Amino acid sequence: MAKKSKAAKAAAAESSSLNSTSNAKPSQKSSPSTSSGSGSAAKTKQLEQEVPPPPPTFFPFASYTATVGVHTTLLVFTALFLPQAVTPTLHELFESSSSSQRSGDAQGRTQAQQTSLDRPQHPFLDALTLDPVATLICVCVGAALLQGWWGGWVRGWGVDYALRRSEYALQGGRPRGEMNKKEEKDAEVERRVERANVDGRKFANLLNAWLVTGAFALLFYAVLILFGAPLLSHIAHTALLAVLLAVLTAFPASYALGSPTSSETTRFTWLRLFAEFDPHTPLERALLYPAVGALVGAWAGAVPMALDWDRAWQTYPLPPLFGAVAGYVLASLGALTVSGVRFFAEEDMRMRREAAASGR
Repeated sequence: MAKKSKAAKAAAAESSSLNSTSNAKPSQKSSPSTSSGSGSAAKTKQLEQEVPPPPPTFFPFASYTATVGVHTTLLVFTALFLPQAVTPTLHELFESSSSSQRSGDAQGRTQAQQTSLDRPQHPFLDALTLDPVATLICVCVGAALLQGWWGGWVRGWGVDYALRRSEYALQGGRPRGEMNKKEEKDAEVERRVERANVDGRKFANLLNAWLVTGAFALLFYAVLILFGAPLLSHIAHTALLAVLLAVLTAFPASYALGSPTSSETTRFTWLRLFAEFDPHTPLERALLYPAVGALVGAWAGAVPMALDWDRAWQTYPLPPLFGAVAGYVLASLGALTVSGVRFFAEEDMRMRREAAASGR
């Protein structure tokens, strides 16, 4: 019995040793996989350190908000209040050298007003409806000045963004605080040189932008004729409306982005924005949304002209004129809202990722 018990104990010890050996083998085999996993993680971390992250989008929210507020306010002032002071004077000049067409238009306005004496219009509208051509001239001149300033600001925004991207690439994705003094000085010199080169081409770019605007004015004139504008009469009315639409839509983009015929990249950017309606940055939204809003507003403003209300403000082309201005202003505010919401959402996500990474 003692021998049997000793044999049983020996067999149990042998089986336990085999089990421990078999359990130990997988652990020995898993060690290479663990080491390879740690090695791949180390390589991934090294690659992440070597490859710089993409450059952040330059979005001057405070400056953009203030500029849009001033721009839209002055544009509304130009459309509603500038004709109050200038239109009567221009109307007197036109009346002194009146033509048969203009006298016919004045007679038509008088008859329209006589049929609406039961509901006379507000005195504020008298100067706006006194002479549509004079009103259009006032709005076109004021809009040209404002769009010149606005286009220059947007162009400066684009130049700053391009310079920041090039500086970011030269720094290898490092923030300026991680550079030594020599690297910071070289980056600043490079940025000043690029800025000087861009400023040296400002006049040529401005001239090209106005040439593109003139070409778009001819295009819009043809489109207005196709949409039902008088072909043989009211030529000045249609031409000035086409000029206003070109100033509102084409000039800022042609000045900020460049002429669509200047390069392949610029042409594809124009096609992506105004054919595909696919803006990628806040700057592109600031150019696309107001342009589309002005065109849609002018098209929607033509609807009241077909109504038989016999009101003076229904005279062609006053409704499309004020519809274009209203659409431009609302779309500018819409672009600001969309870009602001997206910017703060992206900033919130970035801060959350940084907080999660620092908490590991």
